[in-house]
Amino acid sequence: MSSIEQTTEILLCLSPAEVASVKEGINFVRNKSTGKDYILYKSKSHMRACKNMCKHQGGLFIKDIEDLDGRSVRCTKHNWKLDVSTMKYINPPGSFCQDELVVEKNEENGLLFLELNPPNPWDSEPRSPEDLAFGEVQITYLTHACMDLKLGDKRMVFDPWLIGPAFARGWWLLHEPPSDWLERLYQADLIYISHMHSDHLSYPTLKKVAGRRPDIPIYVGNTERPVFWNLKQSGVRLTNINVVPFGIWQQVDKNLRFMILMDGVHPEMDTCIIVEYKGHKILNTVDCTRPNGGRLPMKVDLMMSDFAGGASGFPMTFSGGKFTEEWKAQFIKTERKKLLNYKARLVKDLQPRIYCPFAGYFVESHPSDKYIKETNIKNDPNELNNLIKKNSDVLTWTPRPGATLDLSRMLKDPTDSKGIIEPPEGTKIYKDSWDFGPYLRILNAAVGDEIFRHSFWIKEYFTWAGFKDYNLVVRMIETDEDFSPFPGGYDYLVDFLDLSFPKERPSREHPYEEIRSRVDVIRHVVKNGLLWDDLYIGFQTRLQRDPDIYHHLFWNHFQIKLPLTPPNWKSFLMYCGKRGPEISQFTGIPSNMKNSSIY
Repeated sequence: MSSIEQTTEILLCLSPAEVASVKEGINFVRNKSTGKDYILYKSKSHMRACKNMCKHQGGLFIKDIEDLDGRSVRCTKHNWKLDVSTMKYINPPGSFCQDELVVEKNEENGLLFLELNPPNPWDSEPRSPEDLAFGEVQITYLTHACMDLKLGDKRMVFDPWLIGPAFARGWWLLHEPPSDWLERLYQADLIYISHMHSDHLSYPTLKKVAGRRPDIPIYVGNTERPVFWNLKQSGVRLTNINVVPFGIWQQVDKNLRFMILMDGVHPEMDTCIIVEYKGHKILNTVDCTRPNGGRLPMKVDLMMSDFAGGASGFPMTFSGGKFTEEWKAQFIKTERKKLLNYKARLVKDLQPRIYCPFAGYFVESHPSDKYIKETNIKNDPNELNNLIKKNSDVLTWTPRPGATLDLSRMLKDPTDSKGIIEPPEGTKIYKDSWDFGPYLRILNAAVGDEIFRHSFWIKEYFTWAGFKDYNLVVRMIETDEDFSPFPGGYDYLVDFLDLSFPKERPSREHPYEEIRSRVDVIRHVVKNGLLWDDLYIGFQTRLQRDPDIYHHLFWNHFQIKLPLTPPNWKSFLMYCGKRGPEISQFTGIPSNMKNSSIY
């Protein structure tokens, strides 16, 4: 069977009005133009969907009158029953799982039902597992989401973040990487980078590698926003970046191949990977919220995934209304527990031989982020592994930097003392100091940039950003380290309905958001045309909103959809020069002016 690139097909689109009429529990919906029927199950904000077609012989499902919980449907052909909350058939039990569709919000807050095709691309050209010699496949943990895989005579590295911060200055490495990390990267035959977030695509790390091996082969998925969209601007010289289609085996040698898959929730940016060596599969779902739309290979030899939570500014950076310290603490506790249970259930369902939690080992170590560090509690990998062991016979591995798992030994005898070799006694595991200086100097360099001597930069920047025709007014305030107004900094309103910059909030009904941003980070982001993840995921903002609504389109645009090239500041400065000397001095707007204008 020849490989076909994995694609997504839109099967049904529900308008915002139709979405509003969706009730809790089971909903039967039809695509009027095709006549095809679907089932949508809603539980609070979570939704699951499938075709209204029994997997047995294609019968139509109807409401199950014997179902008291409102979760199951009955096939009209042979009375098979499907629990749509789990997409598993309950009659006959243990028979099938229903093929699930991806449910995604569109730009207008409608819903799309998407089908991945083919759904299980790893089944193309199947290979039976061969015997492995001891030492033939070894997985060494370096730090965070970075693994070094020895696969026969090839070496593959996942997501190398080994030095410097991620998300501007908000995230720092929790673990001390092994002392030979750079040599390991130099020796890699290929590097896989899952997505563009800086805890996976680390330019400071890649700059070190490029110093000796600019032509090292790097592989990324063909995402809507290219993973390396900012390569030119980064100044890192890499000459061998390979963008590969989803769901197609990439042959490395006769024994080794890999396949990159898209995320069902964030297909425009997130990916995961299956690596196969001599028929043995290693699945790395990385940060994917719903990898491959929830369809993944079962009984792989090794599975690894994120586990920790805390990779968002919500709710720690929010204030006002319900956002008391007690509410935040309870929310974080509940969310982390939900994530823990979800990961444990996923592992139980997929039944890998070995599971490893990783990609969560970061810390908010800069002194200015002490509050975030204290409140942003993360899951403990050992707690997750204990939960998995309670409910299944899956082996678990909590990795320490420099620890190596020998796949052959572990599969043959999990009690083999050489199955996992821990780092030598006395090895430093956790970092206790970080070199903040060089990275903060880069950010601080933007503060005094000539661009910001001209208040017209505000209109220039938001016009470049290209987000408008949306009823939202945002107040942007530049601040110091403690989120107090920065002396002489800018404080202004943006009305995204018509992209104007009013002196005061408009009289019409409008949602309002106040965003306070540390001046070094916001100016660095503006100057370089970077995504707002550095501000939001990096904890460099403090937010208030009225009403308390998440503006998905606004944040999605500034976190994912900004233009691929930065604003043309050179042209802007030339224009400012022609306007005459009266504006060529710093024209900061006093931050105590609540309704200030940029003009």
